Amino acid sequence: MDYGKFKFDEAQRAKESRRKTTQVGIKEMKYRPKIGPGDFDTKTRQVAKFLDEGHKVKITIMFRGREVYHSELGKKILDKIAEQMGDNAKVDNDPRLDGRNMVMVLSPNKAKKQATKAHKDAADAAVVAEEPVSAEASDVEVIEVPTMAPEIVQEGVPHAEDED
Repeated sequence: MDYGKFKFDEAQRAKESRRKTTQVGIKEMKYRPKIGPGDFDTKTRQVAKFLDEGHKVKITIMFRGREVYHSELGKKILDKIAEQMGDNAKVDNDPRLDGRNMVMVLSPNKAKKQATKAHKDAADAAVVAEEPVSAEASDVEVIEVPTMAPEIVQEGVPHAEDED
């Protein structure tokens, strides 16, 4: 066996295996206890986008000054985020106070994503099965359509026929 061919094949297999892997990173979204509804919705949509891409999301509530004594406000925000994510995410780490920050980690719910994909594939298969298949479908009739009708002449534009 040729050693160069062996090395090339090995490199191709390694390259293919790297292509099929996905990098799962941890994204972080920071909130404050006094966040407005518009900012909350925007950040929560971004969290949903990260989860759809397959990333884990670390959600941090940052407390300043005496806000840390009202950690129940942070807990409410984290619970509201988890509720809005619904079945798309599962809570890896429950909310916990870490110094002046309250942290919770969400990860994408792979079982839900696989079930959704299986449902979509089944629906696509049903649509394909409903289409009638006939032998005549392979016969294609070609219709020629002229791109420019020669009868159409613009007024005021000299033509080769008019010059005689």
